[in-house]
Amino acid sequence: MFPDRILSGMRPTGKLHLGHYHGVLKNWVRLQRDYPCLFMVADLHALTTSYDDVSVIERSVWDMLVDWLAAGVDPEQAIIFIQSQVPEHAELHLLLSMVTPLSWLERVPTYKDQIEKLSHKDLGTYGFLGYPVLMTSDILLYRGNLVPVGEDQVPHVEITREIARRFNHLFGKEPNYQELAEAAIKKMPGKTGKQYAQLRTRYQQEGDAEALLAARALLAEVQNLSAADRERLFGYLEGGGKMILPESKPLLTEASRMPGLDGAKMSKSYGNTISLREDSESVTKKIRQMPTDPARVRRTDPGNPEKCPVWKLHEVYSDQPTRDWVVQGCTSAGIGCIECKQPVIEGVLAEQKPMFERAQRYLEDPALLRRIVDNGCERARALAADTMRDVRQAMGLNYK
Repeated sequence: MFPDRILSGMRPTGKLHLGHYHGVLKNWVRLQRDYPCLFMVADLHALTTSYDDVSVIERSVWDMLVDWLAAGVDPEQAIIFIQSQVPEHAELHLLLSMVTPLSWLERVPTYKDQIEKLSHKDLGTYGFLGYPVLMTSDILLYRGNLVPVGEDQVPHVEITREIARRFNHLFGKEPNYQELAEAAIKKMPGKTGKQYAQLRTRYQQEGDAEALLAARALLAEVQNLSAADRERLFGYLEGGGKMILPESKPLLTEASRMPGLDGAKMSKSYGNTISLREDSESVTKKIRQMPTDPARVRRTDPGNPEKCPVWKLHEVYSDQPTRDWVVQGCTSAGIGCIECKQPVIEGVLAEQKPMFERAQRYLEDPALLRRIVDNGCERARALAADTMRDVRQAMGLNYK
């Protein structure tokens, strides 16, 4: 049984906006307090679609890292690293690609969608087709068994589970696997081994899901088993081999409520963003120029907040009394649109203030940022080395 561990990452796209903060970074800040977390700059993933223009990747990497730290990602609590600087990612990607059926990649929901959306690019490459294998390698390299995703992304986690399951089935079968598993059962104290065997039989013969959960809990509590025996018994329980790579589970996260300046989803491609560290004059100007309810042609015309993009920002930044004031003032024409926008301006600037303060030390001392990343890469490689040792041995590539 592998300990709870989370791997999450972002492609380097330059400075981040408030949509990134509300959609991802706030969640990372919460997760780092509760789980061992690794946060990765996915620069290899950036090459799957931007291989023809790599000039902006490095600058984007450092800008994005400053934004992470500004948002509250803490290098004392989480490992922060750059994907390409941990070569084990590429090695595991290669090895997993040897056993991943082509048909699995072609049926990934986003594959054809992305080809259509990015039709101006030549995406007929293995790198683009195989990005789910790289994603799987990122997660499994650290035996990350929890993947933070929104509900709409849950299907994407399934291919990671399928690849891990296939790998364990192919390479988790030691020559004397059954004998080793049965010997491990005998090492369990008292009646525990007998109870494990009964639960295993109930699960395998009757499909009793509760028996499976009970057996897993029992194994987790047994103290005198080695790590190898414990892994064998987890695999033996479900009828497979030794669990070398975990079958990751989705960790559902709250969907972002951050709209853009036009009311649509905040996105650079829509040109409706506010950056995490955008100066106050620019923020004020952007919000004051936001479109409002088209029915309010004149100051004296009543409006409907539900038809106004500014109202969506009030739902993020304003407390209930302020929202009540907006509804009353808008529907009665008691306040003008400029007045209505002021609390949103103040809310955004208040949210950004600590971000500027956190970022300043890294802007003044870029070497500090690089030391954090170097340390993170070193720590990530140490974890990756353990996984790759087991993977190479399982695949017959350990010639020592």
